[in-house]
Amino acid sequence: MKAAVVTVSDRVSQGVADDLSGPAVVVKLAEYGFPGADLRVVPDGVESVQTILLDLVPEYGLIVTTGGTGFSPRDLTPEATKLVIDREAPGLAEAMRADTFGRFPHGMLSRGIAGIAGATLIVNLPGSVKAVEESMDVIGPALRHGVELLVAGQSDHNM
Repeated sequence: MKAAVVTVSDRVSQGVADDLSGPAVVVKLAEYGFPGADLRVVPDGVESVQTILLDLVPEYGLIVTTGGTGFSPRDLTPEATKLVIDREAPGLAEAMRADTFGRFPHGMLSRGIAGIAGATLIVNLPGSVKAVEESMDVIGPALRHGVELLVAGQSDHNM
């Protein structure tokens, strides 16, 4: 199953900052059954994120974004994702946020969403490496099963 990671960052896309969160997602995806995920970088904003997601959906079973989920005026990844998905998958975002309660109060400020576009699962993660790693550890065990259902229409639970 093919996966792609999209880092959403003005600074990284302009070459003035290093991308640390995208590579962290790639490592975590490999741990959860998605080795060799492709990594892309786009600037913040609805149009840039929507365009890359629409370009990637036909080719990938899973797309994970990192960045653009906070309160900053340029944090528009969820808005772009909503324009691409057909159905929401709220349990993934709820689980990531719930995991932070009582430990990291800023976790509740993430506006990331998850949803399905055709046969592709799209998940928004925050932009920090620590948040990416923690979020992936929460949802990682469910990702392969979810993508199998989308791609093949079956899994060991419905055969």
